[in-house]
Amino acid sequence: MSDTTTIPTLPKWSLAIPPVAVLVLALSWGRDLGAILLTLVCLGLVGAVIGAVHHAEVVAHRVGEPFGTLILAVAVTVIEVALILTLMVSGGDKAASLARDTVFAAIMITCNGIVGLALLVGSLRHRVQEFRAHASSGALGVIAALVTLSLVVPAFTTSSPGPTFSGVQLAFAGVVSLVLYGTFVFVQTIRHRDYFLPKNSLTDEEHAAAPANRTAYTSLVLLLVCLVAVVGLAKTVSPTLETAVDAIGAPVSFVGVVIALLVLAPETAAAVRAALRDRLQVSLNLALGSALASIGLTIPAIAIASIFLTGPLVLGLDPKELVLLALTMVVSTLTLVQGRATLLQGVLHLTLFSSFVFLAIMP
Repeated sequence: MSDTTTIPTLPKWSLAIPPVAVLVLALSWGRDLGAILLTLVCLGLVGAVIGAVHHAEVVAHRVGEPFGTLILAVAVTVIEVALILTLMVSGGDKAASLARDTVFAAIMITCNGIVGLALLVGSLRHRVQEFRAHASSGALGVIAALVTLSLVVPAFTTSSPGPTFSGVQLAFAGVVSLVLYGTFVFVQTIRHRDYFLPKNSLTDEEHAAAPANRTAYTSLVLLLVCLVAVVGLAKTVSPTLETAVDAIGAPVSFVGVVIALLVLAPETAAAVRAALRDRLQVSLNLALGSALASIGLTIPAIAIASIFLTGPLVLGLDPKELVLLALTMVVSTLTLVQGRATLLQGVLHLTLFSSFVFLAIMP
């Protein structure tokens, strides 16, 4: 039977959302958002997130796990890195800590927010969910090493003033980040791919016919379009967010947290849907893979960009963030080494995430 006769086609709404979101982005780019335009931007952002999740699932069903989750995590992170570099070029000294703040926010959102929400909704439906501890704990180990070398060590080095790296140190950190992330991707997708497959793998979804190559390629292109729209619309709405943040008395850095939440929304939605289907390993692959990609790609990118950028590049975390990071690593280790999770772990991680958000508003 030919490939085209066995494959479901993409629903019309999934084909319409990406160009509509891009159109909204084009109409709103560089303009002051009035009530009507702000509403359109918000609707476009929500639609782009839904579209990104749908097309990511189509691609994932075609290529199989864990390639599908890897594609979504890397695609989101590449666009996020491009946004960071753009803001750093135009932000001057105000953007000195932008890369640090964004990466740290991504770590807290993925390791506590996405993981906690997936554990919560999954345990509410399935009571106890199982996953492969050797895969998830291994990913956490790489995250711990990367975040320590990239965001903790700069606070204690002495070769340059402040919580910064010297040029040689930054280059070393960039190379180490690439080596560790590249090794993890090799292990996840080739050497020990079976470690990252869901334990409960016999689902109706997997018995369904895989999409055709043409359908999968179409979804891949539309996924990238949706992700560009998500990041672009998030950037468009950021001035309005700055006004709102200033109105509640929160620091300007909190805008970065909100933007990170919006950019990571597609992965959050995909992780929750996987947990509801009793595929917690897929949720963990998304969350931890996003954290790894955020560090493993951002640090090398800013190391290269620093050659052309002027001004300081602050990477070292403040004491408050160091405490939250240490607590997150300890709790995540205790969660992931068990191989099974309940409601307790979900509430615990969400509590840490809530603490991060609260302290970002009220430092």
